[in-house]
Amino acid sequence: MTYFADLVDGYHRFRTADLRRQHDRWLKLRESQEPKVMVIACSDSRVEPAQVFDTLPGEIFVVRNVAALVPPFETRAGFHGVSAALEFAVTKLKVEEIVVMGHGACGGCNAALTDVFRDAEPGEGGFVASWVSILDEARETVKAKYGDTADAGREMEYEAVRTSLKNLLTFPFVQRALDDGSLKLHGAYFSLMDGELRVLKDDGEFHFPQPAQVETSVLTPATS
Repeated sequence: MTYFADLVDGYHRFRTADLRRQHDRWLKLRESQEPKVMVIACSDSRVEPAQVFDTLPGEIFVVRNVAALVPPFETRAGFHGVSAALEFAVTKLKVEEIVVMGHGACGGCNAALTDVFRDAEPGEGGFVASWVSILDEARETVKAKYGDTADAGREMEYEAVRTSLKNLLTFPFVQRALDDGSLKLHGAYFSLMDGELRVLKDDGEFHFPQPAQVETSVLTPATS
């Protein structure tokens, strides 16, 4: 198990190793950040976007919450953490792509699907119930198609990604950026069972992606 003391030890390893190896990068990052991609991911400790995507510090702007959800746009008084991060990323950092990444064995999606915290008080699951109510419509869609079968859980996790992408379109500044071609949206899903990443395609389904660029020489042996 890892505790805070272990984290402090890790910091000292980072300071004496990685920080020195990437000295120039860290000097640049202390002045500003210019990520091209925003990733909206789950808080689950098993799904770390920087590790899954093999990125360096400063390359992705990450927001994590239960079930990787984006709420619909609203202006009522309250604490809008995801909306604030989204606003900053799109209007200030000018990110060019947003990725919503769901994952397998998601506790938040399971809570939404089973409605296990219905009527629970804050501190007993009430906050979770309120948050995953974003998926109420998705739950009904999944239940109607899959019932209580084993496939319902996976489909709920897929639907969470689709729901967040749909909700992104309700933000005026996101829609403007999409309209002028300065922003693209992507859906992704990381399977804990097999370590595979699946990407949402135009057909509305998740597929295993091919590398964006593959060196031919790596795949084809030289011939004499």
